[in-house]
Amino acid sequence: MAAVETASGFIAHGSELLDRVDYRLAETEADKEAIYALRYRAYVHEGAIEPRADRRLRDRFDDAPNSWIFGVFVDGALASSLRISVATPENPDTPAVDAFPDILLPEIAKGKTIVDPNRFVAEPNQRYPHLPYMTLRLAYVACSYFNADIGTATARAEHQAFYRRVFLHEALCPPRPYPTLTKPLALMAVNYPAMREKVFARYPYFRSSYFERRMLFERNSMHPSPALSGPEFPLDTSLGETAAAKFGRS
Repeated sequence: MAAVETASGFIAHGSELLDRVDYRLAETEADKEAIYALRYRAYVHEGAIEPRADRRLRDRFDDAPNSWIFGVFVDGALASSLRISVATPENPDTPAVDAFPDILLPEIAKGKTIVDPNRFVAEPNQRYPHLPYMTLRLAYVACSYFNADIGTATARAEHQAFYRRVFLHEALCPPRPYPTLTKPLALMAVNYPAMREKVFARYPYFRSSYFERRMLFERNSMHPSPALSGPEFPLDTSLGETAAAKFGRS
């Protein structure tokens, strides 16, 4: 009973923090510069990049038409950031696809849509234990909006347990070198249509309204707003090593 109460309390506290969170799409150069500086502080703090004179971290995907850069503000202050990139057959170029083409390009060739959340950073020494959940909630909002078939995570070895526990991701390969970072990242992924209800049942605040999804993504959307329900296909639960075994075959 104590474990159930603790879990319920954690979810309740997360819901309370969500009331204080404001997701802001970075559209101006000033907005983006603040996030580039936050990335730099966060990555240097954890030893993921070498110090550099400009104290900023940006890459070519920041200006891509299929990327959305978000600042996550708590009580009006920038606390974290996440970039959402969306890979489709029409535009497959995202950080995860660039780093793991052998795994993801075959899925895109089948016509699948992949939501690739990346550049997740938080202000060093921030005191919000629920902030990772609130920040990565954007990935689930994006998966709903874009009718994603696959949601990915590029994670260091020590962070894989979090993605496995919270988002039900599976590791698809060992960590590999990743552009701009000194520490290797592994590709993790989930069959979003098959697993989303399990995640929503555990974390109800990951759900989003049609209005919220449109407000966050339609301003720079690649296509009109899709239907609310994602494509339905069964999750292949075999222990095969290939991504096809994990995501199903078209």
